[in-house]
Amino acid sequence: MVLLDPRNLDRFYPDERSREVMRKTVDFFEAKGKRQLKEDDREHTWYADFLDFVKRERVFATTLTPAGYGAPDSRWDTWRICEFAEILGFYGLHYWYTWQVSVLGLGPIWMSDNEALKERTAKLLEEGGIFAFGLSERSHGADVYSTEMCLRGQPEGGWLAQGEKYYIGNGNLAALVSTFGKIDDSEEYVFFAVDSQHDRYECIRNVVNSQSYVSHFRLDDYPIEEADILSRGRKAWDAALNTVNVGKFNLGWASIGICTHALYEAFHHAAHRQLYGQAVTDFPHVKQLFSDAYTRLVAMKLVALRAADYMRSASAEDRRYLLYNPVVKMKVTTQGEDVINHLWDVIAAKGFENESYFEMASRDIRALPKLEGTVHVNIALIVKFMPNFFFNPSEYPDVPRRDDAADDSFLFDQGSTRGLSQIRFHAYEPVFESWDLPNVRIFAEQTAAFRAMLAEQPPGAGQANDIDFLMALGEIFTGIVYAQLLLENARIYAIDADLVEQIFDVLVRDFSHFALALHNKASSTPAQMEHCLGMLHKPHRDEERYQRVWEGHVLPQADRYAMNP
Repeated sequence: MVLLDPRNLDRFYPDERSREVMRKTVDFFEAKGKRQLKEDDREHTWYADFLDFVKRERVFATTLTPAGYGAPDSRWDTWRICEFAEILGFYGLHYWYTWQVSVLGLGPIWMSDNEALKERTAKLLEEGGIFAFGLSERSHGADVYSTEMCLRGQPEGGWLAQGEKYYIGNGNLAALVSTFGKIDDSEEYVFFAVDSQHDRYECIRNVVNSQSYVSHFRLDDYPIEEADILSRGRKAWDAALNTVNVGKFNLGWASIGICTHALYEAFHHAAHRQLYGQAVTDFPHVKQLFSDAYTRLVAMKLVALRAADYMRSASAEDRRYLLYNPVVKMKVTTQGEDVINHLWDVIAAKGFENESYFEMASRDIRALPKLEGTVHVNIALIVKFMPNFFFNPSEYPDVPRRDDAADDSFLFDQGSTRGLSQIRFHAYEPVFESWDLPNVRIFAEQTAAFRAMLAEQPPGAGQANDIDFLMALGEIFTGIVYAQLLLENARIYAIDADLVEQIFDVLVRDFSHFALALHNKASSTPAQMEHCLGMLHKPHRDEERYQRVWEGHVLPQADRYAMNP
């Protein structure tokens, strides 16, 4: 069973504390029940009960404190962080959000050389503290070049912080807010920590109509001492971007959790509903929609797990995770939108009803591709890796499944964010060739046609600055990387070949869709358009395989899980 099933939480855990955290978190939400969950969502109730649970059970202290700073069971373990994020997404985006922005707020702290502040942070986590990441500003979003927050030096020493930050989660009650700005007399970048309860910190308002608190705050001559400084200069800049590498990966896991719960609920409704004398799930178009939703979701999970393996195994010599990470942020989250759309096409008006989880899911799934990492931003990053991926492979040791109880210390020592175009990757062809399946072979043919276009008709100077063209190009490249990660992990997790083949039925169709989009771009040349036509393929259809996947994998989800009322 690849997907999360709270009723059967018997997945592998490397230690008992990890199992305990997951089990108690599920028990908290099941005891709360769906009715109260939905009421709190409608009333925008601050999730104090959840934060009380976090404090009582030391959940954030265990999972967000690197080894050496907290209790012996504390470590920064990406394996269990992914699972915890998935569980929170499964029950509600707001609970995931307060966790997620705490992850981001902690990033610049754990990357800092300020040991005293790190020790203080560990104590705050033990006390149940939440954290915030003060990066964005109202007039220019996350454009860190243009930050207006500044520290003004004082004659007697220290600084006074002046400025505003916008769209900052947990900004109402964060124990510490990691705040990005500049030192005014030098324009030097700086990260410093502030207390949201300080009298020089003004939390202006919640800027969203939501249970989550997404703040606009102002610092008005907030006193900053050397002890409050996290990093300066290039280190501060790198801390901002490297924190996003660590924290924004969780976006994909929220999508996976949301889609899993929505799938169970939608499928249960459809399977127990009769129309025109037959079960809704007997209609051919409904079977196709549920099959596509399920296979997309399994692929999302396998890809995100595999990307986490590369994050955990990363080093200064192996930075492949810097491609796989934005693939999860962009592709897994947009695939989540597709899953919800498929399910919604089946349950139709039922998806609007106020007692359903799906009503929340259909709203919240849209947020994840857009939370400080829009699709075009991630694609612009992803295409930087394309030349080396296709034309300059390198040898690396195999990366195993990384579910061991290890502290992922490299994530807080990633070093410079420069040199992305120099990162090299292992050859992708052997991964595809290791699967003797018709749709995998078709996908490999499409990939070869795309590579040939890049070799023979690469983007010209004008196209390199045409974001619309690059978006379509980047979608195809992202899909190839996505498929490679999927196949690697399908082997590791011994996924049924029928299911892999059904997943690639979807991926072949997606490839053709984006190839046609690239063909139709205004700046596509006739030669490039001809290559795009060579990428258009119809997936291999095997009715017996399709029926085996439906009966053996998809249909059993109909009565897998229902949340306590």
